[in-house]
Amino acid sequence: MAVIHRALFTWFNLLIFLVLMVLRLDLRILWNWFIVFMPMWLYDSMLLIYIIFNMISHCKNGHDRINSVRKMGWYMTAVLLKMSTQILICSVLEAPQWNLPSKIVLLPLWILLPVLSTDVFIHLIQHSRY
Repeated sequence: MAVIHRALFTWFNLLIFLVLMVLRLDLRILWNWFIVFMPMWLYDSMLLIYIIFNMISHCKNGHDRINSVRKMGWYMTAVLLKMSTQILICSVLEAPQWNLPSKIVLLPLWILLPVLSTDVFIHLIQHSRY
């Protein structure tokens, strides 16, 4: 898939998600929160499939297997942390009687953000030398 198609797919999913979320928050629809988050589930599952196929093709083609598997493993971990945050948010919104503190609900996101920021910073430093 070309870069423009991936970008359009990403923006379209985000747009649909935001429309559904606004409708749900405005009480125009009374759907389950897991259904409202469906565009994000679709996007994350497509992203996981893409990562798995890239990991398999890198291993088959004999690229630097250790670094590519490590990098793809990090990408997969990041997507799984994002998905776990979404699951926790939907669970709390659907069952407020659980009384889960927001620290617990957002813990995967708080783990993901500093590590992701560090990864981007290291990537920028490495590529600024060229």
